[in-house]
Parts: sequence; structure tokens; C-alpha cells
Amino acid sequence: MTNLSPQIARQPYAGVLREVGRAAADAGIEAYAVGGVVRDLMLERDVTELDFVSLGDGSGLRLAKAAARRLGGQSVHQYENFGTAAIRIPLAGMPDDAMVLEFVGARKESYRSDSRKPIVEEGSLQDDQRRRDFTINAMGLRLDAERFGEVLDPFGGRADLEAGILRTPLDPHVTFEDDPLRMIRAARFATQLGFTLHADTFQALCDKAGRVSLLSRERITDELQKIMMAGMPSVGFRILYEAGLLRHILPELTDLAGVEAIDGLKHKDNFFHTLQVVDNLVAMTAGRPPTETLWLRWAALLHDIGKTRSKRFTEGVGWSFHGHEDRGARMVAGVFKKLKLPLDDRMRYVQKLVRLHHRPVSLVDEQVTDSAVRRLLFDAGEDIEDLMTLVRADITSKNPRRVQRYLDAFDRVDARLVEVEENDKLRNFQPPVDGIEIMQTLNLPPGKAIGLLKEAVREAILEGVIPNEHDAAFDYLMQIKDAILEGAPAPRS
Repeated sequence: MTNLSPQIARQPYAGVLREVGRAAADAGIEAYAVGGVVRDLMLERDVTELDFVSLGDGSGLRLAKAAARRLGGQSVHQYENFGTAAIRIPLAGMPDDAMVLEFVGARKESYRSDSRKPIVEEGSLQDDQRRRDFTINAMGLRLDAERFGEVLDPFGGRADLEAGILRTPLDPHVTFEDDPLRMIRAARFATQLGFTLHADTFQALCDKAGRVSLLSRERITDELQKIMMAGMPSVGFRILYEAGLLRHILPELTDLAGVEAIDGLKHKDNFFHTLQVVDNLVAMTAGRPPTETLWLRWAALLHDIGKTRSKRFTEGVGWSFHGHEDRGARMVAGVFKKLKLPLDDRMRYVQKLVRLHHRPVSLVDEQVTDSAVRRLLFDAGEDIEDLMTLVRADITSKNPRRVQRYLDAFDRVDARLVEVEENDKLRNFQPPVDGIEIMQTLNLPPGKAIGLLKEAVREAILEGVIPNEHDAAFDYLMQIKDAILEGAPAPRS
């Protein structure tokens, strides 16, 4: 019998497990820690929350209240729709110096074919373990003082952990029929843990892929976000694609798959190129927390989605995808709305990077004017470093010399950006003469004319006609104001 007491003793939550065990004993409740904590103790991974199963009707809420009293937790939050209760306790050594504990009575579940909402009945511990998604999440941990730390593993979860395999406790067709979210969780766990799917498990994914249509977009997106924050997101997206799940979730991405050839000329597979770009970007930003680079990763995932609608073949020339950046940027909002992702500055950040991701390529030519560099600095603003990281990640050639040639070229672009920025200070550009000053100086009311005057000054700065300084901009304004107000184009000097 496996006992994890030594591993538990090294964890900041060791005392929590023992106190919950004592609370259960005092209340006459049989209780176990289950799921992720057992798995992660064996894998020596960090645990962010603890799940407990207790036997007996209403025992979950009773144990939650008893544990809260012993542990100094806040009020018990009860979720009647799910039959669970949760408390948040202070705990040093954890994120935010607190930990969430969830409690549920052991249960067995049955499902209707047209719904993923279970019919719940009181059950035994093994009933509860049997209903879980994967064997590695179906292990229990004894909390009673006499046998504290012993692992209850009726489905071979430890063996699967050691083998790096994801397998379901029941027939996987039944598991995924009951709850289709488990199919996406399979891809997520495989990505996070570096595991492979058992052959029967993968076949069931393929057979049951269509049932993801029953899932709420919020639940799907929660799993996608976890895949995106993993060390190699391509693993999860490849599983979702090969099992036929991704076309139900992100057809904009799967539409990129495949290679078309005409007259012996073919283009690359833009789906697998995209997955490589995401992995490249993750590797390049390894020193930054995943939460900090999450939306940059989304920009990498979506950077080429406009290619399907912009693909053209020209005889004697080959394939082109002109304008795919703008098309893709326009498609981002639809993807975000569908997946219930935030429709705020985070979406606009992704749109900006998708729209601009080819612009640095045009600056590789040594003959490019400073004006083009200024415009990129102006358009990218504070996101210029992230844009250049995405551009580098977009190099997926298998030819090392070609990769190095592109990287060297982008180094030169970086140098130009630094040089022009030092001279012109265009990052986070603020007009040196703003609308209020224009109105006060020229005694004008708010209106279209103010915008035209500001735009004329801005264009003069970007074109290098005047420096990005107040006095020069004011003098230029006074030179061109009459022509602008009379509807004539601003004069060039």
C-alpha cells in the first residue's frame, strides 16, 4: 500500500490535511483527499487547492463547516447546483498566502444523451472515483490518524502516472459521453504533464468529438487558456486537431490545415506552421510568467487566420496571401466573441499584433526610409518589443542558415527602431500640440477641423518634415492652418 506521508510532510498544506482529518473524525464523518492533490504529490508538483470527498448525505457541507472552524477559514460558500462547498483559509507559502478547500459528498452520476448535467445520487468512495475523468485523478488519500497518507488507487492511477499515460477509469466512450468537457481536459492534461493518451482514450475522443457542441463556451475556453499557458501549447492543439475536436471549437484555425499544389507549386501547411510559431514564442519568453505572455500567445495562435480568405494562386508566380494580416485582425473580434474571451484592451492588443506582424519584414531592406520606421513605432507604441518577439517566432524554416539570416535582419530592424526612437521619441506618441491648444490659439470650436490640423502635424512628424517637438510643431501649425481650414492639402517643406 502506497503511503505519501513523507511527501506530505514537505508541503505547506500538510497541517491542513491533518486538521481536516481531525475535523472529520470529531464529526463522525469518513473523508478523503482526492484528485489533483494525490496526483501532484506523486509528481512533486505544486498544489493550489485541495479537494475532499466525504461519505453520507450532507456530509460535504458539514465537513466544510467543521474544517472552517478548526482552520480559521472564512465563511463557507455553498454551491447547491453542484452539491459542493468551499472555504478559503490563510496559509503561508501559498499564492496570496491562502488556499481554497473544496468539499463534496461522495456521489454517483448518470447522464442523458442530450445533456452534460448529471443526475446525482449519494454513492460510495469508489462510485466517486469511478466518475472521475482519468485514473491519475481518481486516487484518494486517507486522512484518519491511524492510516494517514495511504493511497486508495482502484484504477491503477499510480502506474499510469509512472508510464505517463492518460486513461479513463471506465470505458472512455462512456466517460466522454457523460461529460464531453473531459475530452478537452485530456488534451490539457497531456499538454501540462507531457503525457500521451492511451490508444482507447484517443479513439474515444475521435468517436465522441461532436459532443463538444453541448458544452458552454466558457468551460471550453477555460481549458484552452490552460493549454495556452503550458510549456508547449502545440501538444494540446495537435491532439484537439487530430481527434476532430478543434474544428468544432476553432474552425478559423483548422481551416489553415493542408497543402494545396497547382502546377507543382505548393504552399506550406499554415496550421502546423502556426503551432510552431506558438511554441517558438513560448520558448523565447521563457523568462516571463505565462500569465504575462498569455495574450501574446493568442496573437501567435491567430496571427495567420486571415490566410484562408486571402490565399491566391498566380500562374508562373505561385501562392500569395496578400493582406492576410488585415483580414486576420478583423477576424479576431469574432473569435474572441465566440470563445467568450475579453472584448477589451486585451483583444485590441491581439488585433494590433496580428495586423502589424508583417510590417517589420518590410523594414529589412536597408533602403527603407526613416518615415516607415517612424510609422511602425507610432502604430505599435508600447507593444513594439512584443511585436518583434512575434516576428522572430514566425520564423519556422528548417534551414538553420535561413533562420539565422532572418534573425540577423531583424536585429538590424531593432537597431533602426532604437535609433529612430532615440531621435524622435515616437513610442506612446502624444501630439506636441494638442487639440485644446489648437482651439485656444486659433479660437476654434471642437469639430472636424481640429482633427484635420492634428493629423497634419502628426503626418509632418512621421514624414520627418519637422521634429517631434512643441515649438517646431506649433510653427508648422501656424504655417498650414489656413490651407487646412480652407480645405487645401497641407504644404510640404
